[in-house]
Amino acid sequence: MKIVFLDAATLGDTSLEPIAKLGDLVCWPTSTPEEALTRVGECEVLIVNKIKVDRMLLDAAPELRLVCEAATGVNNIDVEACAAKGIPVRNVAGYSTDSVVQETFMHILTLMGNGPYFDSTVKSGEYSRGNIFTDVSKPFFEITGKTLGIIGMGTIGSKVAKVGEAFGMKVIYYSTSGTGHCKEYPSVSLEQLMKDSDVISVHAPYNERTAGLVGEGELRMMKPTAFIVNMGRGGIVVEEALAKVIDEGIIGGAGLDVFVKEPLPADHPLLHTRHPEKLSLTPHTAWASVEARNRLVQAIADNIAKGF
Repeated sequence: MKIVFLDAATLGDTSLEPIAKLGDLVCWPTSTPEEALTRVGECEVLIVNKIKVDRMLLDAAPELRLVCEAATGVNNIDVEACAAKGIPVRNVAGYSTDSVVQETFMHILTLMGNGPYFDSTVKSGEYSRGNIFTDVSKPFFEITGKTLGIIGMGTIGSKVAKVGEAFGMKVIYYSTSGTGHCKEYPSVSLEQLMKDSDVISVHAPYNERTAGLVGEGELRMMKPTAFIVNMGRGGIVVEEALAKVIDEGIIGGAGLDVFVKEPLPADHPLLHTRHPEKLSLTPHTAWASVEARNRLVQAIADNIAKGF
């Protein structure tokens, strides 16, 4: 069985041995659309993470019997075109929940605790040059007693809520589907969530209901001390609007792991704000703990084994 992984570099140094055991595995670190067309000719199983699988690519793979998505979302795959050719598409769900939850609170605690500033103060020698034992020149805030507003109370959002509760936070949420299915916490309107929350955490998929959901108007509803973290998808929070309110000091700060365009363009306004200390940015890594990537590889192998 010929297995082709077109963008294996997205999994870093994770061992692909569970997949390699199943057949002849050929890995390409990355593939341009043109390169992909030349690499799938004898492919029976195709693995992709972000590579687009369209009709042209499918036509170039006459032996293809299965498409495996090395992620949860399949928006990069023309599922209808695959179905028309009788090619199943299998994704992996749930593998990164713990990883994303952990990174969510890394951003929240970094922002609320002003961690980078205090770390820099010690490492730069500024603390050593001082004449008192502490540095209270910059504020940090306790998480206990704060209101955590979650946009998207799915599997990840629900676990974020539980961790927030463990910290002593009050949890509210906004349902992007319009159905407040979770009865453990109050379901509120988006406007109320934006106004009442001290921390807003986004864990929704990107679709017609969530595209541009949090724009400048919504951001200006936030408390001046409040923080927003987007761990869902780029485009749910309007990036240009976020950069603007950060520049104007309208909100306390923001943490982002996802962006509309990835990698983030060097001229992006979020990279040139007047208040970079109010931003905590990571390069779409929340899903990618060592454990999560190992779970992902094993799940892909299981999906392949089930298909043959």
